[in-house]
Amino acid sequence: MSLTVLLAVGLDPSLLESQRSIWHSAGYYVAVADTIREGITRFHEGEFDVVLLSHSLPAESRERFTFLIRASGSRIPVVCVSDSSSSFDSFADATIQNGPDHLLQGIENLLSKRAPMPTASPAT
Repeated sequence: MSLTVLLAVGLDPSLLESQRSIWHSAGYYVAVADTIREGITRFHEGEFDVVLLSHSLPAESRERFTFLIRASGSRIPVVCVSDSSSSFDSFADATIQNGPDHLLQGIENLLSKRAPMPTASPAT
């Protein structure tokens, strides 16, 4: 099983840390950023499988962050975490309701639907 690396961005450090421990116990590595600026820096410095944008970020900030990711040419899935079941961010690849079970299941479903990366054949 390969390591899945998440970038979680939000404005509530205590919420990010509690979510980070949940994801870590489920086998994910999580880098957190508690400002938009830090999130952008971490995104450009690392290689992530998923970017999670917390419901603690204003909708405009989540949309702008997603736009910056797409403008960079990246196709990494962007997941917005919602605080209600009726909320949906059309600019994201998925919107998942907040809560450990919802988040873990939603991320697993999203990653299982992604096409596997082509592997390079060894030189002969």
